[in-house]
Formats: sequence, structure tokens, C-alpha cells
Amino acid sequence: MSQDQTTNQSWGGRFSEPVDAFVARFTASVDFDKRLYKHDIQGSIAHATMLAKVGVLSDAERDSIIDGLRAIQSEIEAGEFAWSVALEDVHMNIEARLTDRIGITGKKLHTGRSRNDQVATDIRLWLREEIDIILAELTRLQQGLLEQAERHNAVIMPGFTHLQTAQPVTFGHHLLAWFEMLQRDRERLLDCRKRVNRMPLGSAALAGTTYPIDRSITCELLGFDAVSGNSLDGVSDRDFAIEFCAAASVAMMHLSRFSEELVLWTSAQFNFIELPDRFCTGSSIMPQKKNPDVPELVRGKTGRVYGHLMGLLTLMKSQPLAYNKDNQEDKEPLFDAVDTLRDCLRAFADMIPAIQPKVDVMREAALRGFSTATDLADYLVRRGLPFRDCHEIVGHAVKYGVDSKKDLAEMSLDELRQFSDQIEQDVFEVLTLEGSVNARDHIGGTAPGQVLAAVQRGRELLGV
Repeated sequence: MSQDQTTNQSWGGRFSEPVDAFVARFTASVDFDKRLYKHDIQGSIAHATMLAKVGVLSDAERDSIIDGLRAIQSEIEAGEFAWSVALEDVHMNIEARLTDRIGITGKKLHTGRSRNDQVATDIRLWLREEIDIILAELTRLQQGLLEQAERHNAVIMPGFTHLQTAQPVTFGHHLLAWFEMLQRDRERLLDCRKRVNRMPLGSAALAGTTYPIDRSITCELLGFDAVSGNSLDGVSDRDFAIEFCAAASVAMMHLSRFSEELVLWTSAQFNFIELPDRFCTGSSIMPQKKNPDVPELVRGKTGRVYGHLMGLLTLMKSQPLAYNKDNQEDKEPLFDAVDTLRDCLRAFADMIPAIQPKVDVMREAALRGFSTATDLADYLVRRGLPFRDCHEIVGHAVKYGVDSKKDLAEMSLDELRQFSDQIEQDVFEVLTLEGSVNARDHIGGTAPGQVLAAVQRGRELLGV
């Protein structure tokens, strides 16, 4: 038999029998790594261009290879490309098709490189592009939050600790807390992108190559910031994938926290907001139901991304240098982590601008639970009393309010003065919801003016 009938044409020279059919399917990655086709072709065009510049390929060979690769990309995007499991992966499928199209010149493309540095380069090119897409969705979501915060800068709602009423805040201020979380996610992703954008191409299998390659040429052509400094590390490094999944896990944790609040706020018990019907579904048995499926799904999908982070850490923890077949398992978790984060951000970016706060319900909720108790304590401190004494005084006043079913603002001056003779008529200015939020007029505070100032700072951060 010929070699092509018995073994894989890319490496079968030293083998005397074909790989078992099950093993061929088991070890193949083309079913999932074919999504790298565009980046594989991009890297191959840069590699061929460099080989011609250093004299390894002729200009005619380079042009034939590049024309062939571009034609193959068109075939793939038209759905006319026949993927083969027998060829294992995206790289060999494209190279085999190139040889079919242009003949023996196609076999020269792989000169001076290995699938090890090829796949490491492809993944980085792909992830770099995906991070940019994710950052765009993140920006869109942040812009939506800024617009909502500006629109509702003076809407009062209860702020919570331990999910118990704590102090009045503005709805705009609450939304800007989400903005701050996402801004940290932005910073993490931008920092991660710096380490993604280092080029391993030229590391070859593990030890570099004997051909007179010029890595600076391919680095510039592919838009990398730098080349990897060690060939062993270049082919085996997957830190960038782990780092992305770590940043994605934190971002998903933030989206999950948002989701939890949205689910609570849409419940009949809170009734703080209205979500448009297009982001909800109904029940097959209970006709009254309007379920907040989008935030619930985002909350649920968070665990997937956490799992991918742990999977990649476990994948790498025992690998000796340099490349090992284990690393084929890096792609599916990374692909899914990217897809999940991107889609969740897109869903939120569409949904957040459409949220309608129920202003009267929020205000009424803020009036329950003695939310201005701290303001009364602060009032007494300004009258010269020690804070701990003020805390105790207000605690007695709250107990009286619980027993009499009166909020502090509903008590008469005489009722309040039974707890301290330092209380005067002006106390009612600080016991109102507006008085409480307006008093917090400092950077990071909940006063409406500070919300508007924070919105402006946010827009400057985003450059919008």
C-alpha cells in the first residue's frame, strides 16, 4: 500500500500501520478547532510572506500559496469546504486542500514551523479578536447603565445590607455600582490582552528552527506586540487562556450578582422594576407568570465559566515542557467561556436600557424599615453627643417605632424628644428620604448631583 492508504500523510512516514478508526476520531480536533480557520489562514499568509523575504520561498511560490489560501477561505465561508476527521485538525485540512489546489508548492508552506507553534499562534489571534468583541459588548452595557443612571439620578430606593433595609440610595447610584464592577472587568481584559498578544510562531516544535526565519516580520504582519522569548515556553504556554477564563469568571460573577437583583426586583414581593416581555417567558401551566429568564440563565451560565477555569488549571498543572497532546483539550473550554461571556454581555447590553423602574414602589419601600435611622444618629453627633451614645438613643427610638408602627419621620417632635432633649424641629429635615440622599454629597456618594458627576466620569473613562 502507499503511505496515504495506511497512515496520516502529515506524519505517517515512520508508521507501518494505520491508526485505529476509533483512535483517529478520538484524537481528532477538527470538529471544534475548525472555527480557527480564518486565523490559521492569516498566520499561514504571514508565514509564507516571511519565508519569501528571507529567501526560503520564491516570490512566485509565495504568491501561489497566498492565492490558494485565500481561495480556501472563500470555500470555507461559502460552506463548500469538505472537512476530514482523517486529517485530524484545521491545520492539516487546510494544508491538504492547499496542496490539492496548487500542487507540491503547497507542501512547502510548513517549512520552518510546527503544528505546535501554529496552533499556539492561531489561538492567540482568535482570542485577541474575541476579547475586542467582548470589550465592545462591555462598553455597550456600560453605556446603557450610564444612560439609565442619568435618567434616574434622583429616584429613591432602599439600599440593603444582609438584604435588609439599610439606608436610602438613589436608583442611579445603585446602577453605577454595577458600572464600577464592569470597569474593573474591562481593566482585567485589557491587561489580559497584552499577554495574549505575544507571538509564538517561530518556536517550531519546541526548539526553534534551522531556517533563517525573521520573526519580526511575522510579528508585524500579524499585529503582535512582541515575540515569545523562549521556544519551549512559546509552544506550551496556555497561561493566557487561563488568565482569560479567570477574568471571564469574575465578569460572570458580576453579571450573576446583577441577575440576582433583577430576579428579586421583578418578583411580586419587591416589584421594583418592569422587564420588557421580550426578555421574559411564561409558564406552560400558570397563565399569570412572567419569568425573568434572561437574568436567570445568565446566573446559571456563570457556573460553566467557573468550570472552564478549573478545567484549564487542572489541564496544565502536571504537564512537563514542552507541548503535550493534553493541550488539545484547551480549546473547547476556552471557546465556550468566550461564547458564554460574550453572549451574556450582549443580552445584558440589550436588556439594561429597557428596564423600567417603578418609582413609587421603590420610594414606598425606602420608607419602610427605618432607613433614616443613621441620619438621626448623625444629627445627634452634630449636636455634640458621642456616636455610641447616639447609636443607643436611636436604637430605643426605633424600638418605639416598631411597637407603635411609626417610622421615625412619622413621630412627633415630643415623641422623639423623649429619647434625647437635643432633638429639635430641624430634625425632620434629615429624616426625609430626600434629605438623607442629598446629604451624601461627596465623590462616590448617592446624592443626585454626585450620580450625574459619576456618569460624566464614566463617559470619560469609556471615551464616549
